[in-house]
Amino acid sequence: MEYINKILSGDTIEVMKKIPDKTFDFCFADPPYFMQIENGKKLYRVEGTEFNGCNDDWDKFKNMEAYKNFTIEWLSQVKRLLKDNGTICVISGMQSIYEIGSILRELGFWVINDIIWQKSNPTPNFSGSRLNNSHETLIWASKSKNSKFTFNYKTGKALNNGKQMGSIWNFPVCSGNERLKDEDNKKVHTTQKPESLLHRIIVLFTKPNDLVLDPFGGTMTTAAVAKKAGRNYTMIERDEYYIKYGSKRLENIKPVITNIEKAVYDIKPKKVSMEEMIKNNYFIIGEPFYHKNGESCILKTPNGYVEYNGEIKSMHEIASKMMNRKRRVNAFDYLYVMRDGKLISIDEIRNNYRKTIE
Repeated sequence: MEYINKILSGDTIEVMKKIPDKTFDFCFADPPYFMQIENGKKLYRVEGTEFNGCNDDWDKFKNMEAYKNFTIEWLSQVKRLLKDNGTICVISGMQSIYEIGSILRELGFWVINDIIWQKSNPTPNFSGSRLNNSHETLIWASKSKNSKFTFNYKTGKALNNGKQMGSIWNFPVCSGNERLKDEDNKKVHTTQKPESLLHRIIVLFTKPNDLVLDPFGGTMTTAAVAKKAGRNYTMIERDEYYIKYGSKRLENIKPVITNIEKAVYDIKPKKVSMEEMIKNNYFIIGEPFYHKNGESCILKTPNGYVEYNGEIKSMHEIASKMMNRKRRVNAFDYLYVMRDGKLISIDEIRNNYRKTIE
């Protein structure tokens, strides 16, 4: 079965059963929320017009037990399909997120973070009978506790003006031209998610060319963002109406690849050793290494050990001693050498050496 960059039509559990184990790097899931709206009950805005919320057949279950059994089935398939280092990000509302979180743990997933999507333009609580429900919750979890999952930490900082990315995200709900409409100008899907939310998820939790699974394809927002961001996708959807409009949407998507999508900020530099840099005369045995606090040590051995107050140890241990730190520091962050009468960071010397071997 072909599934890469494809929309697969059918019941999500049955379709997933046909896909080989450990296929996907990441899964984004926007399952039914089981809103539990009373049959026939209508919601009205303050001015008296009817509000068309989520009352679709696909969101209806006999009871919570039936919903939980459904959740166990689809999450079990996702777990089988994820690679050992794969992760899932699942979104839901207060009606079901706690059940989903409990089932994730029961199945052996390891919860990394919960994320609050704070809606900048939430739907009001028209009855005024409770707090305005202005957020949804996402759970980001790895396949197991031992998974070496992808997290583009520095990309998150770049998206957040140089600050560490937090777990409360503010985005507007999907509206305007982004909202898919049919020929009668009616919205195609009641719970279409904004591309801005999916973009952040995908650029933080995946790498370029990763394969992303979405078992509840809907209007294909996940595929649209994956395609724009240089990732691959597999979408599963049983409703041909959604597939029709989602397919048209994907036809018009073009990749938009910047340093964010490439995750260049998180690309780890090539490892090089002091031994090879000394061998290539980037550092010289017998030369002093200086700290800005006035302390200094002498490079003594071909593997980069230095002498300080009669002790010969690794430069990281010695840099810690120079600073009276009990915890070992990274000497490349603190030590300098003299070049042409100027102090140059040994990290800068290392970066110059890397350029010669790339």
